[in-house]
Parts: sequence; structure tokens; C-alpha cells
Amino acid sequence: MSEETFPVANVGGREVPYDPEQLRRIREHPCFSEAACHAFGRMHLPVAPKCNIQCKYCVRSFDCVNESRPGVTSQVLKPQEALARVDQVIEKYHYIKVVAVAGPGEPLANEETFETFRLVGEKYPNLILCISTNGLLLPDRIQELDKLGVCNITVTMNAIDPEIGQQIYDYVTYNGKKYEGLEAATLLRDHQLKGIEEALKLKKIVKVNTVLIPGINDKHVFDIARKIKSMGVFIHNVMPLIPQYKFAHIKPPSPEEKRKLQEELGKIIKQMRHCRQCRSDAIGRLGCDVQQEFQSRTKEQA
Repeated sequence: MSEETFPVANVGGREVPYDPEQLRRIREHPCFSEAACHAFGRMHLPVAPKCNIQCKYCVRSFDCVNESRPGVTSQVLKPQEALARVDQVIEKYHYIKVVAVAGPGEPLANEETFETFRLVGEKYPNLILCISTNGLLLPDRIQELDKLGVCNITVTMNAIDPEIGQQIYDYVTYNGKKYEGLEAATLLRDHQLKGIEEALKLKKIVKVNTVLIPGINDKHVFDIARKIKSMGVFIHNVMPLIPQYKFAHIKPPSPEEKRKLQEELGKIIKQMRHCRQCRSDAIGRLGCDVQQEFQSRTKEQA
């Protein structure tokens, strides 16, 4: 399967062809289409600071303009501030086609995410609305996302075997209760799979991100790929571990090791090979970010 082949989705055991609107959401989204990343851009709105899980590789920083990794933003915006930033960006950069919420915490655990999507969707109905989530609350909130017009969903799934998952997560908080160990990993896995299933039923385009952690899930990633392929997920993005927090001692996979792994995984499911592991406030084309220009402007206005 070539990188720009758009297969049918397998939903509930049925082969369902993508419709023209779904194809547009792929062809104009730089994270779902490698061809799109050269022509179109995205902007991440950092409106979601709270998180409901603790990954052993994750450290969230809110004021680090020179660092580029998930969970980092120079400022957290309120929904109205986020809309104002969209206004500024769209006015200058007409190639922006996607507005996403990807942190710096868990978008679905922050009500500001939903208000932001409402404001942006009402003013810019032709923009592609996108979210990146750990999936814990996806079954609970997928109907709200659907009503708001969110059409592209990324779920970070690092394990489908809870025995492996418990090595990756410190804890999970759900409905006010804190879960740890095998119980936490099982709860997260079950909700991720259910959320993906429900999203696909609603004709969402789904991408799964997997953080590649040598010695923990580097073999298991093939099980993840087979499972999500069977569900109808469109594309799989394997991201090398950025060593920090409790995994600071783990040597990340080399670019060549990642490339070889993706070659093998590509025999199972379409692979995203152009990921830049973006910040939570990234703006621009992949690899050509311009967010600092707008951060400066926002601070001056404040």
C-alpha cells in the first residue's frame, strides 16, 4: 500500500469506503497525509492544562520557547484568546487548514477544549477540527466532539497488554478515583479501544500514536498495529521516546532503528513517517513553525 493510498475502513467487520468529505480531511491534514504536509499547515491551541493520567515519559512545561516536544507550550490560552489567535494566524497564513487541541495536558479533561472548538467551528466552519487524546475519556465525550464537528482524532496508545501498560503509566484518574498498576492500565486500554470503536462508527478519521520505548513496548508495537488495523484505524504513528522523567535513563531508538521498524509495521498498517513530535502550541507547516511570532504579539496585547 502506497503512502497516499486511502483504503476502505473496516468498521464493525464491514468494509466502508471513505466518502469525499473524509478524503478531504485526510488530504488537507498534514499529519494524516505526507503530501499535505508540504502544502498545508496546522495550528495547536494550548487550552488544556489539566491531565488525567501520568505517563512515565511525560513532563509538561508551560514556558519553554526553545524546546520542541509534546506537552510544551509558552502559554496556556483561554478559549476567547484561542479564537483571537486563530483570527491572527488565518489572516496571515492562508495555508492553515487544521485547528487542533493537543494539550499541554489531556484535552478531554478540560472544558476549555469544548468551548474552544465551539467558538472556532462557528466562525470557521471549513477548517478541519482535530484533537489528540490519551483516550481515557473518549467513550464519554465522543458524542460532544461529534456535535462540535471534530472530525480527526489521534489517540496515544502505548500498549494493548495491561502487563506492558502498567510499566508505562504511573496512574490513571477517572471519575474522581485514582487507579494504579494493572488496574489503571486495563482501564485505560479498555476505554481507548471503546473510544476508537465509537469514533469510527461516527466516521471520524483516526490516527494512533505509539511512543516507542526500547525494552518495554518495542516488540509489542506489532500487536498494537494489528489490533488497530483490524478496527479500521487509518494511520499509525510510531514516535521515538524522548528520555525524561522516570524514563530518562532509557536510550531512545535511533532514526535507523525507527525506520526499519516502520518498514515492518507498514506491512500491517499505513505508517506516518513525517512526524515532528510537535509542541502543544505549534503553528505552521510541519518542520516550519511560526508560533513564536504570535506568542510575542499576544503578550504585547496583554
